[in-house]
Amino acid sequence: MSGGTGARAGQSAVVVGGGLAGVTAALRLAEAGVRVTLLEGRPRLGGLAFSFQRGDLTVDNGQHVYLRCCTAYRWFLDRVGGAHLAPLQDRLDVPVLDAARPAGRRLGRLRRAALPVPLHLAASLATYPHLSLAERASVGRAALALKALDLDDPALDDTDFATWLARHGQSPRTVEALWDLVGVATLNATAPHSSLGLAAMVFKTGLLSEPGAADIGWARVPLGRLHHTLAQAALDAAGVRTLLRTKARSLTPCEGGRWSVAVPGDTLDADTVVLAVPQRETHDLLPPGALDDPAALLRIRTAPILNVHVLYDRPVLRRPFFAALGSPVQWVFDRTDASGHRGGGQYLALSQSAAHDEIDAPVAELRERYLPELERLLPPARHARVQDFFVTRERTATFAPAPGVGRLRPGTRTHAPGLYLAGAWTATGWPATMEGAVRSGFTAASAALSALGRPHVHPLQEAA
Repeated sequence: MSGGTGARAGQSAVVVGGGLAGVTAALRLAEAGVRVTLLEGRPRLGGLAFSFQRGDLTVDNGQHVYLRCCTAYRWFLDRVGGAHLAPLQDRLDVPVLDAARPAGRRLGRLRRAALPVPLHLAASLATYPHLSLAERASVGRAALALKALDLDDPALDDTDFATWLARHGQSPRTVEALWDLVGVATLNATAPHSSLGLAAMVFKTGLLSEPGAADIGWARVPLGRLHHTLAQAALDAAGVRTLLRTKARSLTPCEGGRWSVAVPGDTLDADTVVLAVPQRETHDLLPPGALDDPAALLRIRTAPILNVHVLYDRPVLRRPFFAALGSPVQWVFDRTDASGHRGGGQYLALSQSAAHDEIDAPVAELRERYLPELERLLPPARHARVQDFFVTRERTATFAPAPGVGRLRPGTRTHAPGLYLAGAWTATGWPATMEGAVRSGFTAASAALSALGRPHVHPLQEAA
């Protein structure tokens, strides 16, 4: 294979990394007529949003959701033919259970009405039982102040979200029952550890832009079907050559602006390279001089997500999902149908973000902590038998959205002609989400195509 794609006529590209960013970049390059080879070290595509088999369950490594405002990820779903398998709610509706309240008074709902912003959430907030009347009023004032922030102001990156919330009259209870309820799930950090810039982006875009922006979507099938099976079929149809179990060992610039990519036992030549791997791998593969401060990549810290999986012998939850207060439990999803389980019971997945204190806890300890909490939140669980209990751990699930991280996130272009960066950790303006990953793939492909002189239209511009 020596000489690789560059041995044939026409322009060629190597995309290193088969997560959402890499798959997106590969598809966009191939659609513009570039011959693409995609390298992925794992035996599957999808990055950190994947599935595996456990008995008769097809298990997602973690619960992933998206919002209606996630236009790039929605493009991805359409492009691979999977939009119908991950539908959106008709309208935002989040059941919120407070384990500390008496039975019968635990349920609150965050849902929108068919009204313009900000009235679309006014009725829900006015009746939200987990906050006092004064706290609800303070939320409205803080939301208006948040809406007025300029997301392009670099000073927002230096402030933590908790400090800003306190300045705007938000009580600890309000932070817990509303701001962190949303923020921890989207940012993978609590308010004290979140950049105001990223937090403002989440709330302004999701809750304060369009009435339906925060409507929630999630896969009704295993993520592997979307991010591997359908993605692989789309890549094949586009003419992308996909090499799984193949890691790039080094990148070397060559004469004429071309690149040599070393893989086990071979070398690939290309006109352009997109590096779509995590920041530490990117740091190790970058040639000298590609970035002004490559060590900055190593200062982008990571944050863990823990997922707790429980299989009961009978149904214990009537809703597709809920969020919890007054409990270690954060979000709970019914994954019974999506997993393919046919045993008559119910399979629940608990998504625990910012899980620094629990990510290395033994399974037995997590079982002792979470099963009683589920019984407290879901009375039918008290009479159910647990058929299986296991955990999945992503220790580096996302980059940490801490104050100052914005200065560390690089753009897609490097000082090395023909070399581009992609990944949710790059400077997308978004936190570490599937949306950010796909957007980074768009940006990297657009930059590469411009340098190659290939006409193209950015998919989000197309949609607009």
